[in-house]
Amino acid sequence: MDIKVNSVNFTADQKLITFVNDKVNKLQLFFDNIIASEVFLRVDKDQEKENKLAEIKILIPGKELFAKKQCKTFEEATDLAVEALRRQVRKHKGKLVD
Repeated sequence: MDIKVNSVNFTADQKLITFVNDKVNKLQLFFDNIIASEVFLRVDKDQEKENKLAEIKILIPGKELFAKKQCKTFEEATDLAVEALRRQVRKHKGKLVD
């Protein structure tokens, strides 16, 4: 799977990029036909406490799945977005089996 990580309004360090790549790669355990994914990490309004935004889009044959979460840290937002995508992937996979 091809993963692109984009950081908007800040420069992401290698540790954060590695964390995001590892989390998104785990989606392949649930569905191995994922073609590519694109991750946007964004800082929203600096004075707010929960200002870290993670948006993840994955491409699978015939469909595009998307999740967006906002939290205190990028790691937490990424975890929640990946979990939301995991549910979407399992639901999609269930429809394919039926």
